[in-house]
Amino acid sequence: MRVRHLNAGTMCPIGRRRVNGTGSIFQRARMVCHCLLIETHDGLVLVDTGIGLDDIANPPRLGPKWVRQTTPRLDPAETAVRQVEALGYSRGEVRHLLLTHLDRDHAGGIPDFPNAKVHVHRREYDMAVARTAPAPKGRYITDQWKHRPQWAFYGEGGEDWFGFRGVRALGDREPDILIIPLPGLGHCGIAVRTKQKWLLHAGDAYFFHGQMHASPRMPLVLGMFQRRADMDRAMRIQNQERLRTLKANHGNAVTVFNSHDPVDYERCRCGQHGDVSLTSSP
Repeated sequence: MRVRHLNAGTMCPIGRRRVNGTGSIFQRARMVCHCLLIETHDGLVLVDTGIGLDDIANPPRLGPKWVRQTTPRLDPAETAVRQVEALGYSRGEVRHLLLTHLDRDHAGGIPDFPNAKVHVHRREYDMAVARTAPAPKGRYITDQWKHRPQWAFYGEGGEDWFGFRGVRALGDREPDILIIPLPGLGHCGIAVRTKQKWLLHAGDAYFFHGQMHASPRMPLVLGMFQRRADMDRAMRIQNQERLRTLKANHGNAVTVFNSHDPVDYERCRCGQHGDVSLTSSP
């Protein structure tokens, strides 16, 4: 199973030291939208979609406050669809979109793959799409799925995976791709088994690589943003502890990374773990 790491959206908020933990508070920080492109027996699978072409064509739909605070680069070449095409594939070859959750910087590329099945946690769908459960005000951009894609839903059940519960995302066709519920902030992680080890895309379950250390640390502004985004703070903290334990006890078998940390992204993209086939994506 071939896996590529893509950055489908760079964000450059002011205050690098308080966001990235290095540099000056007067410099621009760097955050990414870390996605995976997976070659499977059932076509291409994209884990998260980042910022999409429609977002770039109409930035106000992302929300003026969000755009002002995050200062996204809005480069069409960074979109997942343009990177897929640059690799020699067509957008139609992407058959499945596995989303950690439906926030604007994770779901923006959904309409760029209109024929792909969109896989999400059921509770996330109920909040963002069906609106049958209460959702934080202004969290979702419903235009990102106004074309009414085909949805697939997942719950809390499944088989044991390193102490977590994992549901086979594509059934028995691809038993080595699992949906891992991680409630609290990001609703799901996506686990993918390569020849060497498992990869766990933990979505927004944590924001900063230092949170996975034995003595967790977090830059000030990033920590404030994480707390504002909390849906269940106690559950988010509990899942972060579970992820730290996973990394400490099974780091040789599982590589854990999140959606927005450039350190996590570069470690994976540059092959420091030696477990994936890589592309020179932005």
